[in-house]
Amino acid sequence: MSTTPEEKKAARAKFEAVFPVIADEILDYMKGEGMPAEALEWMNKNLYYNTPGGKLNRGLSVVDTYILLSPSGKDISEEEYLKAAILGWCIELLQAYFLVADDMMDASITRRGQPCWYKVEGVSNIAINDAFMLEGAIYFLLKKHFRKESYYVDLLELFHDVTFQTELGQLIDLLTAPEDHVDLDKFSLNKHHLIVVYKTAFYSFYLPVALAMRMVGVTDDEAYKLALSILIPMGEYFQVQDDVLDAFAPPEILGKIGTDILDNKCSWPINLALSLASPAQREILDTSYGQKNSEAEARVKALYAELDIQGKFNAYEQQSYESLNKLIDSIDEEKSGLKKEVFHSFLGKVYKRSK
Repeated sequence: MSTTPEEKKAARAKFEAVFPVIADEILDYMKGEGMPAEALEWMNKNLYYNTPGGKLNRGLSVVDTYILLSPSGKDISEEEYLKAAILGWCIELLQAYFLVADDMMDASITRRGQPCWYKVEGVSNIAINDAFMLEGAIYFLLKKHFRKESYYVDLLELFHDVTFQTELGQLIDLLTAPEDHVDLDKFSLNKHHLIVVYKTAFYSFYLPVALAMRMVGVTDDEAYKLALSILIPMGEYFQVQDDVLDAFAPPEILGKIGTDILDNKCSWPINLALSLASPAQREILDTSYGQKNSEAEARVKALYAELDIQGKFNAYEQQSYESLNKLIDSIDEEKSGLKKEVFHSFLGKVYKRSK
């Protein structure tokens, strides 16, 4: 895995250089199908506006994991690198598909410092079809580059399964916490667990590792179950941490203004607060959470301080870290074909992060 800032920057630049290659392949396919110039231009803008602008952690994790699991290590061939990077970009296309749709469902205004795609002039509801096209591009790329591989069907199943799992998480989230109707009776720590595991952990943590495992030739079902048993709780810890940063981290460090309280999000702090609140405190939460004003938000944050949500998170974080390290250290590398370093590296990236 890349360690120094210079190595990370170089790894990202190398990965980013693959995107124009796959974008051109998608556009060439459309051209071959006789699509008009305006459709090619539209898809080009859709691809570049929505796919490469994020942190790229999921996509880069496929490459990093493949390098760690491959006998060649950092000396993998350019062909191997390209295939791992294409799988990484397929996850980034999946992420783009989710975000374009999610922003419409949430009536969001900005994403990654620019207007949400559906808010761009002339796009509007065309964004629904654009989201489908971003997803469809995944399967075009998988067929083009992996159809002759013995693990091709495994790749298809991984993407189909994880997509459905993520959509299940989104459904629970939408039914539990609609932005325009606050009902804290629908909230619970169990609902939060289901939302974060299904909406985040499967595609953000398990999918990158499972794709690299397939590519490197791991076929034992038990190895995938073992990876899942570590990566799903790690993904849950990551999202709990994200929820806490949204509530407590200063905007200048977080890089954005946290809006979970204002937006009625079914986040970890509110669910923990509900489980601890006295009747008087519960009344404050019922009348203040999800309200679109800063005074109500301040009342919720004051109650979080009163209930020591940050302190309880610190204890949860330490417990999660120790538990995850124990699971990782129990891996039998020879038997499973896995390497502890893969999971320690993932954990190292998220433990005690500040943004």
